[in-house]
Amino acid sequence: MAELSDYPPFQLGKPRFEQTSFYGRFRHFLDIIDPRTLFVSESRLKEAVQLLEDYKHGTLPPGVTNKELWGAQKIKQAIIHPDTNETIFMPFRMSGYIPFGTPIVVGLLLPNQTLASTVFWQWLNQSHNACVNYANRNATKPSPTSKFIQGYLGAVISAVSIAVGLNVLVQRANKFTPATRLLIQRFVPFPAVASANICNVVLMRHTELEEGIDVLDNNRNVVGSSRIAAKHALLETALTRVVLPMPILVLPPIIMSILEKTSLLRSRPRMILPVQSLVCLAAFGLALPLAISLFPQMSEIETSRLEPEIAMATTSKTVVYNKGLLRSRISRAAEHGDHCMPSLDPNSLPGSPAAFASVGVGRLQEEWHGAWHRSCLWSRIWSLVEAASVASSLFR
Repeated sequence: MAELSDYPPFQLGKPRFEQTSFYGRFRHFLDIIDPRTLFVSESRLKEAVQLLEDYKHGTLPPGVTNKELWGAQKIKQAIIHPDTNETIFMPFRMSGYIPFGTPIVVGLLLPNQTLASTVFWQWLNQSHNACVNYANRNATKPSPTSKFIQGYLGAVISAVSIAVGLNVLVQRANKFTPATRLLIQRFVPFPAVASANICNVVLMRHTELEEGIDVLDNNRNVVGSSRIAAKHALLETALTRVVLPMPILVLPPIIMSILEKTSLLRSRPRMILPVQSLVCLAAFGLALPLAISLFPQMSEIETSRLEPEIAMATTSKTVVYNKGLLRSRISRAAEHGDHCMPSLDPNSLPGSPAAFASVGVGRLQEEWHGAWHRSCLWSRIWSLVEAASVASSLFR
């Protein structure tokens, strides 16, 4: 019975856990970020893809269990991009977000940061986030690379400026003792990263506030495009982006300030960095699934709260909208059917993730330089000004 509840009848392209409850979403995203999928061999990936192909065409061999099918889908969704059929470079997979992101978090929280180290770690953090966003982008409706560059530049500029500014203010605060000043400086990364995350969301999605997003009735038919629903969607996504770094960048400084006073770490100062790394890893592993499970992917809103034309276009009292997620690829694979699990020939898989890395990075560099030369510095600055005005309108 326990196995039946953990492994319900398999549905291609659907999530294994119920998405209407927080616990179900939490278990779903724990599956998504499972780092064990980083060690899946190419032969095991081909077997998983072939098993899903057999299921899709009704040619499954006898004796295949739901557990095996769910496991095969988990492997494919973790490694293969559903829109491009390409292997995602390992550091930029969602399952690699915690293992490859934890060293950056440790760097952000290092004590006694210099100006150069503060700028470096904030830049590296936003660069890693940008690469993960690009690798897991929605490729069904390609967005111009310039939009990713705007989001990246906005995030880097806001994170670096706030981190540097707060560090300077703390250092000039004569009322604080050196110990208090050091403790406060440890919390500087959180407002810097949180503000950068909000800036990135606004820059990437501010057009939704002008054009609206689709709202669906109970039968999943599009009722219309709502700007009010778009505002709710951006607020929920922005809140998720603020909650995500909170445990990661707030809990470790508190815990380490306590642990550093123990006789164990006082007598063995070389253990401070390894202990801090473990604390950051635990906080990161807990915070990521908690934050992205806060809101259901398809949020519900009363039609009376939307534009009059939306309310008049349907008899439903409520409609739903896709709020978007910090990793849009996951949500599409979780809530759509076979068309988000495209057919893939197992024999056509790339030889290795490294081979994809060289091709993917080269293509990204070409698009980056092309987009950069097509736009000037003043347009970037103007985009940041527009983003600030849009961000302020979200909270009115």
